[in-house]
Order: sequence, then structure tokens, then C-alpha cells
Amino acid sequence: MFLKSVRTAAAAVATLCTLHVGVAAADQGYVTNGDYGQLKIKQGETIVVDGERYVPTIWVDPDGCEHWVMDDGAEGYMTPNVRRDGTPVCREVNLCGVLNTDQYFATDSAKIGPAGRKTLAEFFKNASARAYIVMGHTDSRASDEYNMKLSLRRANAVAAVGNDTGATIMDIRGYGERQPKAPNDSAANMAKNRRVEIFCIR
Repeated sequence: MFLKSVRTAAAAVATLCTLHVGVAAADQGYVTNGDYGQLKIKQGETIVVDGERYVPTIWVDPDGCEHWVMDDGAEGYMTPNVRRDGTPVCREVNLCGVLNTDQYFATDSAKIGPAGRKTLAEFFKNASARAYIVMGHTDSRASDEYNMKLSLRRANAVAAVGNDTGATIMDIRGYGERQPKAPNDSAANMAKNRRVEIFCIR
């Protein structure tokens, strides 16, 4: 049976491959095509199978461990990036920046002003990390759906500044009110929860 596979993510570009089939106990065998149909083939027959083109990228999970992500435009595959001994490849990830969104964004806005952009640009230029993960958070006011969208928009705005400086933004996430830093029981605590966190991947 021929299964679509990627033997190494770094060489995950398929063109055309030739498949030689030998069947010891019978005159003919079967090969599975991309649509899960079966093609009848004879012993020793050679067929050409259209390969698929995958674009491999690295995704880092919250623990800092790498995963290969292969996407052909219609469907994707993800597999852990491991060393030869089977251990996962993990990086050091630490919280290296916390932005109080009250200082960077107007209420209900995801637009960063010139002064805020300048401060953020200096941060990304001086942090010297290999890559970054940006996470947005809000307090518990407004609906969960609204807060999820607002936190992601603000995280995207911060990440855009990083991209402009040449920084590698590995992932952008919006958590809304779901990961509070403090109970949303006072104005002071709500202010703590309105934040964008930047994690540095070393």
C-alpha cells in the first residue's frame, strides 16, 4: 500500500515518484491512490504516482517544543520535531515583555500610536530572541466573543510592529478574558488583566 508520507520535513517537496510493485504470493496487488481508491496492478509492473507539494514550517507549542507543519493548501499534517534518539526538540521560552494595553491602545481599539510603536520597535530590536510568541488578554467586561476578538486584534498589532523590525513572530494568540492575571473584582485588577504578553524563544 502506498501512503502519502513525508520522510523528512526538510525535503518535503514531492514531484513525481515511480513505484515498483512486487507481489510474491499473487499475480497482482493494489496501490492506494490519493482519493483512497485502489488501482489494480500486476506483479513487477511500474506505475507513476503524482506526488504532492508540501510547505514545511516550524510551530512551537506553549512549552517551547517544535513541531513540523506540512501544508499542501488543502490539508495539513503536523508531527513533533525530534532528534535521532527520539527526544523532542524544545527551546527555552520565557516571558520577556508585558504591555499594559491601557498605555498602548484606546478603549475598544487595536491601533497603536506612534509613541507606542517606537517603544515596541526598540523592545524587539534589543530583545535578541530567535523568535517571539505574542498573546493578547482582556478583562471580563463585554462578551467572551468580543474579548476574544479584541485580544487577538491587539496581539496582531503588537506582532506587526515586531515584523516591521525583522523579528520572527512564531505565533499570535488571543485569549480574551480566559486567562486572567488577577480576579476581575476591582478596577485595579481589571487593569492588570488588560495586557499583551510577549514570550521570547531563545
